[in-house]
Amino acid sequence: MALNKGSVSDLAKHEDDGVNGGAGRYRFFLALLVLLSAPLLFVVVNGFCTTGEGVASNSPSKGVLDDIAARTNNTGTINIKSKEKNNLILTWNLAGVDAAVVAISSPSQTAVSPRSGTHQMEGNYSLGAARRIVREEQYENQLVEMEMVQQDDDTIVKLENANMQASELVNSSILEKYSTWKKENGNKNRVSTIRLMRDQIIMARIYLSVSKKKMKQGLRQQLLVCLKRSRRALGEANVDAELHSSARKRIKEMNAVLSKARDELFDCEFVTRKLRAMLLTEEEKIRRLKRQNTFLTQLGVKGIPGGIRCLSLRLTVDYYLLPPEKRELPKSENLENPKLHHYALFTDNVLAAAVVVNSTVMNAKDSSKHVFHLVTDDLNFGAMKMWFLLNPPEEATIHVENLDELKWLNSSYCPVLRQLKSAAMREYYFKAGRSTTGSYSASSLKYRNPKYLSMLNHLRFYLPQIYPKLDKILFLDDDIVVQKDLIGLWLVDLEGKVNGAVETCVDNFHRFDKYLNFSNPHIAREFDPNACGWAYGMNIFDLKEWKKKDLTGLYHIWQNLNEERLLWKLGTLPPGLMTFYGLTYSLEKYWHVLGLGYNPNINPSDIENAAVIHYNGNRKPWMEMAITKYRPYWTKYIDYDHPYLSHCHFIK
Repeated sequence: MALNKGSVSDLAKHEDDGVNGGAGRYRFFLALLVLLSAPLLFVVVNGFCTTGEGVASNSPSKGVLDDIAARTNNTGTINIKSKEKNNLILTWNLAGVDAAVVAISSPSQTAVSPRSGTHQMEGNYSLGAARRIVREEQYENQLVEMEMVQQDDDTIVKLENANMQASELVNSSILEKYSTWKKENGNKNRVSTIRLMRDQIIMARIYLSVSKKKMKQGLRQQLLVCLKRSRRALGEANVDAELHSSARKRIKEMNAVLSKARDELFDCEFVTRKLRAMLLTEEEKIRRLKRQNTFLTQLGVKGIPGGIRCLSLRLTVDYYLLPPEKRELPKSENLENPKLHHYALFTDNVLAAAVVVNSTVMNAKDSSKHVFHLVTDDLNFGAMKMWFLLNPPEEATIHVENLDELKWLNSSYCPVLRQLKSAAMREYYFKAGRSTTGSYSASSLKYRNPKYLSMLNHLRFYLPQIYPKLDKILFLDDDIVVQKDLIGLWLVDLEGKVNGAVETCVDNFHRFDKYLNFSNPHIAREFDPNACGWAYGMNIFDLKEWKKKDLTGLYHIWQNLNEERLLWKLGTLPPGLMTFYGLTYSLEKYWHVLGLGYNPNINPSDIENAAVIHYNGNRKPWMEMAITKYRPYWTKYIDYDHPYLSHCHFIK
């Protein structure tokens, strides 16, 4: 076949292109192979060319190995280590875990490491196979690591959430001035300087003890002088602004002496013992002050303010100066009318009774329908009656009775009166020289107040006997203030129950187990410890149902069983809870808001919207220890310009 010149030229061109293309591809793969095998060739050449101590060796020198090892990292590069004289280890590291170990040693050596994922191979082992193993294990390890990282992230998130919740529970008001996050700049009530001075005084007291132990009289005198000056500068200050002008100077002086004492006297073991002793001493002081506070508080509660005593005496004198015909209160025909609204109030406090009556009448839409039944003791009977003779409450009816004239209420009928005659009871309440230490005075002193055995306090259990012709009656304590018309209480359907009251239980507070001894079998058998408590102070009683169920007799049973105070401590609420157990109708809370005699944090809107507010607690509104912000609710119903009050120096 003949070929022309053009054909030959074209063929030559195609051949050249084929050769050049094949050569190009060949050169590419050859370069890639050299690049990948360069580290291995480097190791092999160095292994055969390097000698140690004049003897040929197949392992690289230690310097070369150290240099290579120093240049490797944990990203999958080759790490060469020399572990034995005739053994070269090539290791691919992945995130700190040996993925594959290639051992170049004598031709006869080949092994698989017992470790999972690690292979020891002969020098002629396929490098590609080793790399495949590395890639597979690298992928598996990455999956494991991703899972572990995810678990760690979940754990951290859970911990962070838990800590956030815990931090939200911290009451910042408790930290007060000692919060480390408090911004004190521009705060006129800062106490940082006071805290510093107090800390210095504590350390000075410690070093005084150490200096005495180590006979360092000179240093001891310096500490005494600085301690005296710092205490004088500190004085009675409660905030930094109240400190004496010399306070800064005293801090510097004390700091210099304390530094010297620390250098010469510091004894870690002795300082620890001293701090522990000081802590125990301060704790004992706190316990003693708490007991003293409890004693003085109860003493104050038992006392009668001088103004009230003065008022009672003046009224009593004037009452008995009246002729007998002028001593009677008007409208006696209303006293047994069941169509009217009747109130029961038992008290020996004239001023408190006046506030209860005045506040009820002033907030009533029709005061002519309200009848007040007051019972007091013989000592205050004349004063109580004289006050309402002089100050009749608009159109309402007032009746005052003398407790001592209730002849049927005697020791043969009433367990409380009988128990008062027992030697054990008199010893418990009235013995002289009682100890004021321990829990005796702190926890039980309040229950040793004789007021808990006053018949005026227990008279509430005899309402049907005192007012036999009435169907319903509203019982009021003398430490309440009425703010709204109470006529709606007579319209409440008690659903066959006897006592209408506001429940006081919140969560686990004020339930039966707070008041009663459930270790006693009588209590445990009859009552539910989680039953909700309720409050005395404003209670609507159905006297018909009361008499049907003979609840006064039931009260007598429980009172007799408690003669040794084994069922409950004292007071009238525990026997009330037991007597009306299952017979109490729960009223809406706005009818009766409690706590004004002990709780300074009542919501103002609750007070404003309440029908009755109750100063239950030790801080009665007629006492100096009353909570100041609550007194106006009570004092607004007193005319301080009244001649009797002015003469007895009552101050608003």
